[in-house]
Amino acid sequence: MKKIALLGSTGSIGVQVLDAVRRHPNSFKIVAMSAYGESKVFTRQIKEFSPELYAVASTNKEAALEVAAYEDADIVFNAVSGFAGLEYSVTAIKAGKTLALANKETLVCGGEFITRLAKTHGVEIIPVDSEHSAIWQCLGFEKQASFKKLILTASGGPFRGYTWEQLEKVTPKQALNHPTWQMGKKITIDSATLLNKGYEVIEAHELYNAPYSKIETVIQPTSVVHSLVEFADGSVMAQMGTPDMQIPVQLALTYPKHMSTAAQPLSFKKALSVEFIPMTRKQYPLFDLALTCGKEGGTLPCALNAADEVAVKAFLDGKIKFTDIYSTVEHVLSTTERDELVSYKQLEDADSNARWKAQKFIYKLSK
Repeated sequence: MKKIALLGSTGSIGVQVLDAVRRHPNSFKIVAMSAYGESKVFTRQIKEFSPELYAVASTNKEAALEVAAYEDADIVFNAVSGFAGLEYSVTAIKAGKTLALANKETLVCGGEFITRLAKTHGVEIIPVDSEHSAIWQCLGFEKQASFKKLILTASGGPFRGYTWEQLEKVTPKQALNHPTWQMGKKITIDSATLLNKGYEVIEAHELYNAPYSKIETVIQPTSVVHSLVEFADGSVMAQMGTPDMQIPVQLALTYPKHMSTAAQPLSFKKALSVEFIPMTRKQYPLFDLALTCGKEGGTLPCALNAADEVAVKAFLDGKIKFTDIYSTVEHVLSTTERDELVSYKQLEDADSNARWKAQKFIYKLSK
């Protein structure tokens, strides 16, 4: 019986973690859980799973951090979205807990600080993103296994082939209509701009100690191939499956075993075409910015993320155009100096400063 402390239980990933527990009640138990705010959903979850500890982060942050360090938990599953999830990861790592990581900001913003911290405390970070779960599987669940190249796949989003003029007219409703995946609003917009894929490159660099020169991204429109690994002899291994997050979510809890899910399996009883299209960085300016920030490191990826969080919210609220997401992020980065990253406090400061700059820029845009 694996005991789980779940952070972000009412979000898209958190709900799928609970689905996995329902499917395999003899294998998993929720012993602690948190959600951002009070809701009928969270109340129902508490009643169903009877955790020993539960907390609402918006009203009691300290209690939510206690969930991240809950002594009786075997594994902490961080499904909190945004920069807010980083502090929970730090808390779980310092408590020596195995960390199933769905919060990409932990590695995007925290970078080497997080990987050093995990090494110091002997903590394993288990990837939950479909792309990183795919790479992890291809490497035989061994993040230190040797490889020649990591190849991340991207669907290309709903606007592949659009001109800049067409992108200026994109509405939030159009941007939230991802062609292959069902996800939360923030990550769906980041997938439409391809910034999310840039984040995943940064994560791959940290998770697998991979030089950026050994990480490649290709367009795979149907999202059937989740990622690939090329080895020294020229062979390439791919992980395939329907685009359904319940598979990598559950695998983070069951590995190295694969257990049943409700995901629809791929059918080979009819023709199945898998297409790969080369990806050019300059076609996706936010993806390009992410790779530049990742390579420069320090506090820049944190500033990138903060500016994007503010800009995406402004777009969803109808305050700026889709293309203004890039303009806002680019402005913030052009006025931000890189600092060497040595502490969590630096990340808080970098996040706060970038948000202020982004809000100020958006205010001018909307006048």
